This record gives sequence, C-alpha cells and structure tokens, in this order.
Amino acid sequence: MQDCCANALTEQSVPQSSDSNRGLRFLSQGGNTKTLMVACLSPADNNYDETLSTLRYANRAKNIKNKPKINEDPKDALLRQYQAEIDELKAMLWTQYHGGEV
Repeated sequence: MQDCCANALTEQSVPQSSDSNRGLRFLSQGGNTKTLMVACLSPADNNYDETLSTLRYANRAKNIKNKPKINEDPKDALLRQYQAEIDELKAMLWTQYHGGEV
C-alpha cells in the first residue's frame, strides 16, 4: 500500500477520499507544515530486502512536491479584491480631477 501511495503522490494529485491515501496523508501536508519521515534500517543480512525497500520508499517520498495554498477565508479574499478595486478607482478619480489622463 505504501508503494502505490508514494508513487501516486509523486506523479499526480490523489483525492483526499482515496482509501489508498488514508495511511499516508501526512506525506502530502501543505501550507505551513513541515513533514518528517524517519526510515528505520537494519545492518543485518537477513533484513537486506526490507531495508532496501524502505530506502526506495523513502526516496520516492522525498520527491513528493506540495503546492501550498494560502489558508484564507473566501470573504477576506473578496474584501481584499474590493479594496484593491477601490484603490484603483480612487487613483483614476484623482488623475481625472487633477487634469491628467487615465
């Protein structure tokens, strides 16, 4: 399960509702979070395959890229947009009032 999730996260966005993504949502944290992965390895010969698999998985998980998005209330975004429009209109009025061209 871990291999399919790491591959999917490195290649494309996996929907939050995906069952295969449930165990590894911590890998795709975005925004202001930092994610830490600890890979436990063993120097013993009998654990070679598992250690190699863990290293490959950790390498794929390292390549996951997030696209952080600002956590902003839609109303705040709309207010910010309106304020920018008001400032632009004020500048246009000031320019027209003082004899300049827009």
